[in-house]
Amino acid sequence: MRRIFILIFLVFVAVYSNAQQDAWVYLTDKPNVSNSIANPISVLSQKAIDRKQQQNIVIDARDVPVNETYISELKNQAGITVLAKSKWFNAIHVRGTEIAINALVDLTFVNHIDFANPNLNTLSRGTSDYNQTDVEDETIAFTYGDTQNQVEMISVHELHLADFTGEGITIAVIDAGFPSVNTMDAFLRLRDNNDLLGGYDFVDRTSDVYASTASDHGTKVLSTMAAYVEGEFVGTAPDASYYVFRTEDAGSENPVEESYWVEAAERADSLGVDIINTSLGYTTYDNADYSYSPSDMNGQVAYISRGASIAAEKGILVIVSAGNSGATDWQTVGAPADSPDVLSIGAVDANGDYAYFSSQGSAAQVGYQKPDVVARGGAAYVIDENNTIVQNNGTSFSSPILCGGIASLWQAIPEALPTEIMDYVRQSASQYNAPDDFLGYGIPDLFQAKNLALSFDETIRTAFHFYPNPVRSNLNIEIPSSIAQLEVVIYSQLGQEMVRQVVTENANSINVSNLVSGLYLIQVSSDEASKTFKFIRSSN
Repeated sequence: MRRIFILIFLVFVAVYSNAQQDAWVYLTDKPNVSNSIANPISVLSQKAIDRKQQQNIVIDARDVPVNETYISELKNQAGITVLAKSKWFNAIHVRGTEIAINALVDLTFVNHIDFANPNLNTLSRGTSDYNQTDVEDETIAFTYGDTQNQVEMISVHELHLADFTGEGITIAVIDAGFPSVNTMDAFLRLRDNNDLLGGYDFVDRTSDVYASTASDHGTKVLSTMAAYVEGEFVGTAPDASYYVFRTEDAGSENPVEESYWVEAAERADSLGVDIINTSLGYTTYDNADYSYSPSDMNGQVAYISRGASIAAEKGILVIVSAGNSGATDWQTVGAPADSPDVLSIGAVDANGDYAYFSSQGSAAQVGYQKPDVVARGGAAYVIDENNTIVQNNGTSFSSPILCGGIASLWQAIPEALPTEIMDYVRQSASQYNAPDDFLGYGIPDLFQAKNLALSFDETIRTAFHFYPNPVRSNLNIEIPSSIAQLEVVIYSQLGQEMVRQVVTENANSINVSNLVSGLYLIQVSSDEASKTFKFIRSSN
């Protein structure tokens, strides 16, 4: 009996040790970092460079691509398959046996390895078997109608009447599949206006992003923003421009999809997009060892959540569906909606009441509110791959409905920073003064958000003054009497913070004599919002 037990144990060990594992391999360095930063056009599009300069965002080592030589060497290692890469994390997603992956630490360019199964690392986390996409896959009924309720609920129609329809705003949609987007009539106007900019399928590694028919989820998501059917259906940003990226493999749930998502976000950043909408969320996986627990939803654990936070740092407004776990044991928002740096969107029904499936905030989100706001996701109108108007449930649709509305809002206040846009949206919402874990700050009124922004701009422009400009030594600042204090930050043209100081009515002078001569950006912020202006430090 003992021999049989030992034999069974040895067979188990052999099978387990040969099981395929997923892991992130973090690298030590990158090539030509200084040269790339000095010549950013070599690694970023001009639109991306312009966006970063406008927002005072530093171009840094994270913008430099991963060392391709290192990738080639990893591909040559026995038992290792390279699946994805990230310049932001300087990491490679690999698959192989535990033994083969651990052997990679002997390579001189490998810094450390993080297994998707936390039990193979030093930390552990719990599991759950709920599939949060089940709700969205239920088609409620065939309905041949229009989008009036979901548009008017957030006052996008008033922005459209003022000719703010998203024109000039570029949105990247990161989702599960986009069949028929390049051929169906609902997107004819989008294509004729050259606003469908293309994309990439990171799952199948092909530029034919419309080829996969495994899921039309992305097609439906895009329709809520970009589709137009005369007299029948109008998206919330019909004149915005769109890239579409497939990162979700509908046939399985595996952490590599998080890596695909980060790759897509990096591509979006390089292309200079303004907004990312993603109606994807990750909580549990087919391999339970890879699954997260609700307590992990704090914006710091999941790879995709940390990637979403970097996208926000890079100046992109990231808008994410909260998830469909509200009626399950999981309950809380998933990743990347748990990131404090993204705008997470829950769902309400046509009456503006909480939709039972919409994921909620929890104690895991310490110091910040999730979801942020809500829009219609109960029986929302969408268009499927057959060019048919239907109704579906899901925060997957409340997110893009609001995303398109925000694109139209941003067109109306183009100088606003992403963080300002988020603040205006929250401030305009129906329960801003009493947020909860069901609706967050409530249903936004995007027309009111525009007015809030313009009102603040007017206050700052008429009552805020700084002089002299150009300045040699002391920059004097006058602030509105209605504002107790302002935080002032001075940046170089490359986004480097040079001076940070709080000014009040009686302490309103900033010494800039230590700055070299040249053009600088000055950002003034109150509790409500912030604005950025330019001044010149003169040597004469």
